[in-house]
Amino acid sequence: MAKQRILLVDDHEVVRLGLKSLLERHPQFEVVGEAGSSREAMEQVAALLPDVVVMDIRLPGQSGIEACEEIVGNYPAIKVIMLTSYAEDEMLFSAIRAGASGYILKQIGSEDLVRALEAVGRGEALLDPAVTQRVFQEVRRAVKDEEASAFSHLSQQEKHVLLLVSEGKTNREIAKALFLGEGTVRNYVSSILSKLGVNNRAEAAAYAVEHSLREYITL
Repeated sequence: MAKQRILLVDDHEVVRLGLKSLLERHPQFEVVGEAGSSREAMEQVAALLPDVVVMDIRLPGQSGIEACEEIVGNYPAIKVIMLTSYAEDEMLFSAIRAGASGYILKQIGSEDLVRALEAVGRGEALLDPAVTQRVFQEVRRAVKDEEASAFSHLSQQEKHVLLLVSEGKTNREIAKALFLGEGTVRNYVSSILSKLGVNNRAEAAAYAVEHSLREYITL
């Protein structure tokens, strides 16, 4: 079985030596090079074509995240694991957007690091358990924002009318519930259909349910 060829990138020589010493105890890994800056990392990547680059986020000059984006863009087969002392949300999501295959903290245990490298070598993406929950929270927040934007062009009153439409209420029933005239309700419904780009009440009701309208109603 071919060894996983690894390039270590960190501006602290002690960190590189520690990682190299650890990885050399495992026959499935081969540390083929080291670099102390993003510029050196790019030179080493071009010369060595490693399988995986383990790279610190904070580097002199160009950041590790910028280097990661450049590596992944120029060498799609090379995987990059961001190694950092910081569990900062913005760095985490910037690393993901840059194409990193892994994001792990320097406090990680040696066996966990080995498993992370093996996982990335298999083509899997990996996050340190300490930051995984943050990713899920961000994904959930993004979904909520997307759902909320689905109704951003409706007034609060139109949202109330749409909610009642989604519950199968007639114009007369809606008018009674909201203390409006039936003609006013008809105008609201017409406006809602136009704003949502749907053809009828059934489609409007389906849209409301699909995007969880009830959660965005202000009572």
